[in-house]
Amino acid sequence: MTAEDVLEELRELRAGDLPTHGGRTLAYVYDSGLSEVDELGAAAHALASSANGLDPTAFPSLLRMENDLVGSAARLLGGTGETVGSVTSGGTESCMLAVLAARDAHPEVTSPSIVLPTTAHAAFHKAAHFFGVRALSVPVDPVTFRAVPDAMAAAVDDTTVLVVASAPSYAHGVLDPIPEIAALLNGVRFHVDACIGGWVLPYLDADLGPFGFDVPGVTSVSVDLHKYAYCPKGVSVLLHANAELRRSQYFASAAWPGYTMLNTTLQSTRSGGPLAAAWAVVRHVGDDGYARLASAAREAAVEIRAGVEALDGVRVLGDPVSTLLAFTTDPDAGFDLFTVADEMRERGWYVQPQFAHEASPANLHLTVTAANRGSEKEFLADLTASVKAARESGPVVIDPHVAEFVAALDPATLTSEQFAGLLAAAGLGDGAGLPARMAEINALLAAAPGPLRERLLLEFLGALYTPS
Repeated sequence: MTAEDVLEELRELRAGDLPTHGGRTLAYVYDSGLSEVDELGAAAHALASSANGLDPTAFPSLLRMENDLVGSAARLLGGTGETVGSVTSGGTESCMLAVLAARDAHPEVTSPSIVLPTTAHAAFHKAAHFFGVRALSVPVDPVTFRAVPDAMAAAVDDTTVLVVASAPSYAHGVLDPIPEIAALLNGVRFHVDACIGGWVLPYLDADLGPFGFDVPGVTSVSVDLHKYAYCPKGVSVLLHANAELRRSQYFASAAWPGYTMLNTTLQSTRSGGPLAAAWAVVRHVGDDGYARLASAAREAAVEIRAGVEALDGVRVLGDPVSTLLAFTTDPDAGFDLFTVADEMRERGWYVQPQFAHEASPANLHLTVTAANRGSEKEFLADLTASVKAARESGPVVIDPHVAEFVAALDPATLTSEQFAGLLAAAGLGDGAGLPARMAEINALLAAAPGPLRERLLLEFLGALYTPS
């Protein structure tokens, strides 16, 4: 195939994806609304994509750019002259490295644990799974969805190597009381997950209080640049208060006849493309630019929140302080949120369904970006119409016998064949991908216990990733 034929095929494939620009996909993507920012990031990515971050002595340009990005993040998040860090592939890698560094700093602890609020990102559960660490989840306030400092501190014991809080949490967009938690930890490592808020909260004209290294006791902070720094994916920064805290994150091996392997992150080979793209975008936008983008995103979020709260039968969860929010229905609303999501999809918007978990009911999540400024009225008009359509359709009803059957299943004992049958019954097993409307499937998944839902979706994911 010619190069142009290949690119044309790629364009055709991309036509079926959710839009990444225009503010109509309110999860997964972050849009500044500035076309030159995207063009700059793509050009910088192309210039450095063949360089390899594995060896900074071979590619000193990447070393310079990484140190520049870490320095920018440190200054933004209350760092000092001792603050150090690493550029990673994304928030999950940053969070996993924070857990790994904490675990390996305490080899004397035979059964290490981390303490986190139930609203902490699932990346910490992934880290616990991968690194053999116990994750102790502490219930949050059932009204505000913020971590409870006394409860967090009470969960800390001699096995605790790390405590985690969010700035803000992804699910609800609320800011945990980080200074209050830090004051109770008596020297235990304390990580602030600011992956989604670290590049926007400092630029907001709001009295949110400190949440980074300007809080005594905070030892590490993660912040994603491919979120509200509006850089191409995937780039994140993990900061440590000093080099001693970072040391246990690194890996070295001379136990083979090749080069001595030295890794600062989970990856060995690292393309210089994402790093260069982020470096270029951050330098171009600058502090004044980020302040304008943060203000636009926050103003859009405030206007959308007011419109959501004006809808009959709908309420916002907690008190979101940044650019994220989630809303649910009143118990007697008479309609289904999953149907609202389907109706919004038909009107050209993607809003993210979130299943119930402990005190948090099923809800729809919105990640608002600068590109949403100016289209709030259109979004709210379509949301109002979607709620009206969902109310007319009525709640999704799952056959009680099916719900009872699903709730009784044990994911640990079911075979792949049985799972295939369940997926087919849920409309996920015909090999044709997802149906146009997901309300009934989401309602069935919501009826399944968490471990069963995980297994069902993993089986579905495995079916998707099968070559044709």
